[in-house]
Amino acid sequence: MANPLRLTLMARAGALLGVATAVVWALPASGREYPAYAHTPLRVVQSPAAAGGQPISSRDRVYTADMASNTVSVIDPKAGVVLGSIPLGSDSLGQILGPKDTGEVGVHGLGFSRDGRRLDVISVNSNSAQLIDTQNNKVLTTTYVGRSPHEGFVAPDGKSLWVAVRGQRYVSVLSTHTGRELQRIRTADGPSKVVFSPDGALAYVNHLRARVVEVIRVRDRRTVKRIFGTAPESSDEAISPDGRELWLGHPFTGQTTVIDARRMRLLTILNTGPRTNHPQFITKPDGRNYVYLTVGGLNQTLVFLRGGARPRLVRRIQDHGFGPHGIWPSPDNTRIYVALQNSDAVDVIDTSTDTVINTLHVGQDPMALVYVANAVPTGSGRRGLSRQGLGQPVQTMPVEVDGTSGSAALTVRRLQNIDQLVFNARGLRARGTFTVEGVRSDGTVVPLFSVRASASGTVDQAISYTDFFGVYRRVSLVPAQPGMARASSATSHFLCQL
Repeated sequence: MANPLRLTLMARAGALLGVATAVVWALPASGREYPAYAHTPLRVVQSPAAAGGQPISSRDRVYTADMASNTVSVIDPKAGVVLGSIPLGSDSLGQILGPKDTGEVGVHGLGFSRDGRRLDVISVNSNSAQLIDTQNNKVLTTTYVGRSPHEGFVAPDGKSLWVAVRGQRYVSVLSTHTGRELQRIRTADGPSKVVFSPDGALAYVNHLRARVVEVIRVRDRRTVKRIFGTAPESSDEAISPDGRELWLGHPFTGQTTVIDARRMRLLTILNTGPRTNHPQFITKPDGRNYVYLTVGGLNQTLVFLRGGARPRLVRRIQDHGFGPHGIWPSPDNTRIYVALQNSDAVDVIDTSTDTVINTLHVGQDPMALVYVANAVPTGSGRRGLSRQGLGQPVQTMPVEVDGTSGSAALTVRRLQNIDQLVFNARGLRARGTFTVEGVRSDGTVVPLFSVRASASGTVDQAISYTDFFGVYRRVSLVPAQPGMARASSATSHFLCQL
């Protein structure tokens, strides 16, 4: 076991040298002990940050959670290179659906510790929360929580990981030492995410199935305030680096809620567009504060000038791909990174010109994205990386809509031994049933699967699997014939794709 006296001496020496030294330990499968946080410079600033954050460094990493390949892609932001992927589960559908699979399924959420040494990964289908050592990409702990966890974040003191268990009504607090669950904080229905105030005193929880943000005091984990009246079905949230504003994305209603985080009151609700996903914050050299917001249904990243109850839309950035989802800035505010869910890619945006300057190809179906400063203090940080999920074909194509109103698109990506089809539509007949048809080169039309529109005439992320590449050349959507059997069960990943 660790020597308490030695740990105390390390802590005191660290205080004298101006570095944070390790007093947090974890026990890996090998039974050996190791420091969870060691010799991390106190001056490292994580983003989103106010002006004055350190420049982009080769020691930093950008990560994406890749839901179809069950990987985490790892990017060196200084070089603009995808280094590889961390495999957390199988990318074979047959393996995933088999009786012996023990890997993670639905890699979706990401968070990190403020010292940059730990990355947390949430897998929505296998109900897991994992902690990864960012230096060597090794999984340290795996904890299975309640149904459909969505996002998690390490508490400011680094001692616990808070996981929003969206399929239920609580936040699970896990030890970063052991992965053991320490407490369940009861919440409203469907908690989506947890973010912490810059000073670490408060946690904010938004919800998929409740129009409320709950404010939790971190030191005793008690709910101190409930802010009611948000737009419905919130999936993501972000807090400004000055701690003044909390922005919530609402993908199903196409709205954004803005909250005064200090006075704990609703400021405004904006209509921002279909599949409004993740917000993040940028402070520009002139001191003005902005919000960058991904809108998946428009394939755009919107830029708002913050203004309390009256934020102003100042620019629409056309993304270089489809389905912008996760987003995170660099600490110096010069770049912001956008995960393109339906293009298996990441856009790099220069915030001085608000233009896309690079697009990197990552793992399959990237969802959350985070930028972690000083993730790899020494060495290359390539240990344990693979090529799983990288370099695979992906295509998003328009769908010809016949016999009904509306528009639709189909994303096709190659998995192991089969292709995944992801269908999205807008403006269809409310609650109507439709058939997605594939058209072969010889003109043969084959029903692929059926979908049912929502009350608002939308279809979000209907999933099916078949051999598509090399078989079909285009796709159409037609009203289903009365009495016609459904071609397949194409179900929306309601809790997973947001």
